[in-house]
Amino acid sequence: MPLTRYACTHCGTWQPGFPRERPTGCPTCLDVRNALPRDGWDFQTAGQVSERLTTRWEEALPGIWGFTCTPPFGLGSTGWLLRRPEGNVCFEGAPWYSRPALEFIEVMGGLQVLSASHPHGFGALWQLQEHFDPLLVLHRDAVQYSKAFQVRWPVDDEHELAPGLTLHCVGGHYEGQTVLYDARTRSLFCGDALKVDLDARGRPTGLSCHKGFHYAIPLSHGELRRYRAVLKQLPFENVFTPFEFARGVTREHALALFDRLLSGMPHTRPLPLEELS
Repeated sequence: MPLTRYACTHCGTWQPGFPRERPTGCPTCLDVRNALPRDGWDFQTAGQVSERLTTRWEEALPGIWGFTCTPPFGLGSTGWLLRRPEGNVCFEGAPWYSRPALEFIEVMGGLQVLSASHPHGFGALWQLQEHFDPLLVLHRDAVQYSKAFQVRWPVDDEHELAPGLTLHCVGGHYEGQTVLYDARTRSLFCGDALKVDLDARGRPTGLSCHKGFHYAIPLSHGELRRYRAVLKQLPFENVFTPFEFARGVTREHALALFDRLLSGMPHTRPLPLEELS
């Protein structure tokens, strides 16, 4: 029996199910790291989502494109595409990729590699896998969340996707959460390892981190030390999350945040960026 793909309208998670038997719950929303929908579950098929959403794309930095959807859907994740001479790489997924978006990616050279940090950034990775058949790489501990697509290369704590483009496992917020470091642009695609507050003009104003954002659950000291040890190796000056692009958020800002949280009881409150400079 062919399966039907259903998207949770609350968080955007896709899951396969049987026709005429919509899911009874969403695994991402049921996890303590996400909130429950106030008005109950609403699951939509790919056809319904296609009619509802428009996909847009914009170049954030030369060679780095962000794909988003309007109106906002689920958590409103952004899918990042990095143009590379040896083959394009996609990290994180937009909630949906319209036909024009898929055609644009084709014109850009398609996709060679597909990866993501953790479930809050998965979006519609299954669409990109079905359309372009890239190599889908995920950390071994994140495979348990990959029911909507097929992981072809489970990797360990550090893995080179392409020259100067490396995955690093930080864990913490999610089992197997990875960050992607782009040495060419000195950019960190950090998943939910960092949360950036932006002002009305899109300028970064504050920085925080969390185990669970919606319920303000902080990371433990051990998890913070692991974040610090990994990010200390990566001299970045731009941050891409599944939800924000922040130019000028640096490794030094992140290390100062971790040091502040390690000095006492950890919390999830954002610290002003000027205090971390």
